Amino acid sequence: MSLVNITVIDREDQKHELEAPTDMNLNIMELCKAYELPVKGTCGGMALCASCHCYIESDHKLNEVSDGEEDMLDQAFFVEDNSRLGCQIYIDNALEGLIIRLAQESD
Repeated sequence: MSLVNITVIDREDQKHELEAPTDMNLNIMELCKAYELPVKGTCGGMALCASCHCYIESDHKLNEVSDGEEDMLDQAFFVEDNSRLGCQIYIDNALEGLIIRLAQESD
């Protein structure tokens, strides 16, 4: 099993240094939930909601945004150029050192 280190900055600006396995086909939303960070993942990772909205703060090259992810981001609040859905970012060795910030929740 290979592990990568991912930093998640929560909504209170606290940094969480997480170790993530690369051999379990996990995504960022599932990783955050496993560490009990406040990510809902209401749709279960199907890109049908935006409750795992996050901002990519490092310079990692990620997979392209799918049409479904783009549609959900179009409906989300507080979207920025670096916005992504955590459920659409699968953990692999290329994510070593990734830094993300959890997006503000809408009221």
